[in-house]
Amino acid sequence: MSEALAEGSEVCETAPVPEPLVASLQRWRSAAAARLPEGAQPAHFEEIGRVHATGDGIAEIRGLAGARLGELLRFSSDRMGYAASLNADSIACVLLDDSAGVAVGDAVRRTGDVVQVPVGEALLGRVVDPLGRPLDGRGPVASTERLPAERPAPSILERALVQEPVHTGTLAVDALFPLGRGQRELLIGDRGTGKTAIAVDAVVAQKDSELICVYICVGQTSESAAAVVAAIEKFGAPERCIVVVASGSTAPGLQWLAPFAGFSMAEWFRDRGGHALVVVDDLSQHAATHRELALLMQQPPGREAYPGDIFHVHARLLERAAMLSPERGGGSLTALPVARTEAGNLSAYIPTNLISITDGQIVLNQRQFELGQLPAVDTGLSVSRVGGKTQAPLMRGAVAQLRLAYAQFLELEVFTRFGTELDARVQAQIARGRLIRAALGQPRLAPQDAALQVALLIALQTGLLDTGGPQALPARLAQLGAAIAADPVLAAALRTRGKPPPGLQERLSAQLAQVLGEPATAVV
Repeated sequence: MSEALAEGSEVCETAPVPEPLVASLQRWRSAAAARLPEGAQPAHFEEIGRVHATGDGIAEIRGLAGARLGELLRFSSDRMGYAASLNADSIACVLLDDSAGVAVGDAVRRTGDVVQVPVGEALLGRVVDPLGRPLDGRGPVASTERLPAERPAPSILERALVQEPVHTGTLAVDALFPLGRGQRELLIGDRGTGKTAIAVDAVVAQKDSELICVYICVGQTSESAAAVVAAIEKFGAPERCIVVVASGSTAPGLQWLAPFAGFSMAEWFRDRGGHALVVVDDLSQHAATHRELALLMQQPPGREAYPGDIFHVHARLLERAAMLSPERGGGSLTALPVARTEAGNLSAYIPTNLISITDGQIVLNQRQFELGQLPAVDTGLSVSRVGGKTQAPLMRGAVAQLRLAYAQFLELEVFTRFGTELDARVQAQIARGRLIRAALGQPRLAPQDAALQVALLIALQTGLLDTGGPQALPARLAQLGAAIAADPVLAAALRTRGKPPPGLQERLSAQLAQVLGEPATAVV
């Protein structure tokens, strides 16, 4: 008996070891170690399982009775996986590498640990996979710190109010649906409507800010991921960005792990009082990967074949975005998840789940995109539930009437299609609405400075841009940009975050009128 116990591993290879026997063996080991002569090594006990079946990124393992849910397992071929489902006589293990190196009969050992990812400043400027392995050809990541991929979200008492803004550089977002630090704002729309463009612009806009950006590509093509990396390197600040890539050709386990790993990398900066922006592109593909793995593990399907825990998976991920209280360091993590709809159906299962989890959504309209109205933000369906509190008072005052005027224009424009005669007042409303629409449009990879955005909104509100119509807007915008760049005092006044002193907006209007060469009118 003592010889069999000394071998240990042979016992576990032949049959699963019941929990009481495991505890008994541990007690025997402690007692035997106490009786050993000084310098002698005690017997080594190790649980070893065997691969019973494998395929499609899943391995069925038998013989690891003590394994825990989420525990990292190591195969004899040095492949890794984690226990995703515990059955009565087997474990469903999700592989984190190519399943080609795992064969039936291979030995599997417990690690006693969960999946961890490297974190720290060494990751800045790098393109890595969810396990921190480099994909940019620049050698290993020199990081000594690691954090679990799945971490609990901050509690309510550890959070603070969302009060500071995140400048995205997209006027339609910053003016109408502002984003705050610690917020979760969903980017949702059909395929090819510009969701990724807005997300990349938001990352590029942090070129001169203190935010650390983590861009997570889930299930995208390698070409799409390479385009994102190229855009950040050319127009943004890659030295303050981390790109996590789990393309569609990688193991499903890596695709599932990618958002959680990216959040842990961003939380390292948040927990040290820093501020981070995380883009997940996209969670629809992540949900499809979760469904694939669940069906392969024979979990019962629910609505649209998704397992019943899909809401919990995304909720526990996005709840990690928060503005921390001063007692926790005052750091923040802002999330910009991306989701895809089919034929604009916002009532589908995954879109409704994500809309209910997040603090607002930016909806992109397929028809507006086809008409060339870029970014194709649907102002009727989009909303930001908490970001409005972060908006500067100067911008909030300048955009208040524009939002109403633009909404009225969209309703009136529908009636003009019937060819009815319009009076002068309605024609003026339509002309002004078209000017507002032209002002909200902007090209890709050209995020606007906050001072330029406020100047443009004030000029629109005061009627300084009415003459010339939408055709003259690009030239006027160039005039404003040049004037702001040449006048630091004007730029500082436009970027005022606090309550503006009395008469500031009128003085700014007069100054902008001189720049544009138009007489200033009364503020509406």
